[in-house]
Amino acid sequence: MIVQSAADFGKVAVLMGGRSAERDISLASGEAVLSALIRQGVDASKVDVDLTLCKQLHSSNYDRAFVMLHGRGGEDGEIQGVLQSLAIPYTGSDITGSALSINKTLSKHLWVQQGLPTAVFEQVTKVPDVDGLVSRLGLPLFIKPVNEGSSLGMSKVNSVSELIDAIELAMKFDAEVIAERWIDGEEYTVAVLGQTALPVIKLKTPNEFYDFEAKYQADTTEYLCPCGLNNQDEEYCKKIAIEAFNGLRMKGWGRVDFMRDKSGQFYLLEANSVPGMTDHSLVPMAAKQAGLSFDDLVWKILETTMEVAK
Repeated sequence: MIVQSAADFGKVAVLMGGRSAERDISLASGEAVLSALIRQGVDASKVDVDLTLCKQLHSSNYDRAFVMLHGRGGEDGEIQGVLQSLAIPYTGSDITGSALSINKTLSKHLWVQQGLPTAVFEQVTKVPDVDGLVSRLGLPLFIKPVNEGSSLGMSKVNSVSELIDAIELAMKFDAEVIAERWIDGEEYTVAVLGQTALPVIKLKTPNEFYDFEAKYQADTTEYLCPCGLNNQDEEYCKKIAIEAFNGLRMKGWGRVDFMRDKSGQFYLLEANSVPGMTDHSLVPMAAKQAGLSFDDLVWKILETTMEVAK
């Protein structure tokens, strides 16, 4: 549904902050979204999510919510369940799409069932079979918390001696951990808006991988859009991104990340149901390349709540 007037949105709560490890990023993203809505005449307010959320939403009579909560509580279906129980339309994926996309194990199992390419992986126990893990996945490999974003708790493991420390670090963030075969190559990302894949972005960092520091703090990270792929490869990435997005039952908007190995094969890494919207964030970069300003992007994301409300 195309909205003609800002007044059609009614009163909008921009949900940000929360209690996850990505709280600071959420606050930065949320403030950027809030400013964009206010610039366009939308009656929008900041809501820093805490245990009083239901009271805040009920007492202020919000008509819809723009979810800018990253990580747990925001991308795992929790806030989506609260909003659905209050009959408040909201941006992004519903409970199912959020829960499936934040969980890297579930995401990858579903992609394998779809026949989509993703790196070989397996779940890791607290007392792992180190030698068996290395023999099956090889070295180097990646250790990742299953339900965290922003590369928090992730490690590249180059030797058997590093493996236990990497698993212990990941388990500080999540009881569920996976090991994933290392893909030596280039990283790409595809933003999805509705059922449209935006231009592909190539990520370049001097760090060992695109970690938290490279994402949010470094000035050495490069974002290439146009990404340098030929038309056939870029269209393939977009096609796979939409299939991966739909396979996880995601809605509204999101982002799908890839690696491309030395032979040219693409592999799905993970999906994000509430991507960042800071000055370092990828979705606004892709939108700009597609001819959408930041304000246009925020408006279009909020418009998706009108479909939910019908």
